[in-house]
Amino acid sequence: MLKVNDLHHKYGAIVSLKGVSMEVNEGEVVALIGANGAGKTTLLRCISGILKPCGGDILYRGEAINGLPSYKVAHKGISQVLESRHVFPKLTVMENIQMGAFMRKDKKKIPDDIEELFEIFPRLRERVDQKAGTLSGGEQQMLVIVRAMIANPTLLILDEPSLGLAPIFIEEIFHIIPRLQRMGTTILLVEQNASMALAIADRGYVMETGRITLSDTGQNLLHNDEVRKSYLGEQ
Repeated sequence: MLKVNDLHHKYGAIVSLKGVSMEVNEGEVVALIGANGAGKTTLLRCISGILKPCGGDILYRGEAINGLPSYKVAHKGISQVLESRHVFPKLTVMENIQMGAFMRKDKKKIPDDIEELFEIFPRLRERVDQKAGTLSGGEQQMLVIVRAMIANPTLLILDEPSLGLAPIFIEEIFHIIPRLQRMGTTILLVEQNASMALAIADRGYVMETGRITLSDTGQNLLHNDEVRKSYLGEQ
């Protein structure tokens, strides 16, 4: 579904991506792990069109999308949930969700899709008329995921979905991601909690200083000695 080939990016004189190559197959959950500053978010933002790479290719279903503006990438079926939760704070939960559906043409199906997502996120059903800015951090994270999902994406990009959340919400988010996969959504996941990310991932990549240094199945990476020492805190 997604193929990144020899991708390069610079912030001025600082080289942030140094020939990154990776792929995501349809129906997979693919985890991307690495230390802060490794280039993970930069890679995601190049894929979604927020940043423009200075070299290499990004192919989505065989079509080149590198350099396209983000709204055109979204039209292709890619939705990204940015890190740090970006809700519209003065809009209600329902209004936030409806904002995610503005590009859809099948308007009559949207209420049924919202209802299906409320089955997965029942907390939000209870808060449909509440201003998004008054939700807890975990509830806001659920809201931005639902807002991305209501766009009916074929690829969902999640950037640090557990960042800053209480443990109870982290567990809930990681129970929800496989359910989204079972709905037919392919997922590319960047996550600081490497053990939880790799536990639910079909495959994973390790990124260091702008390069992919290791790739394998999620389970193999979870039990890789180098990964366990560097990212799981084991000696």
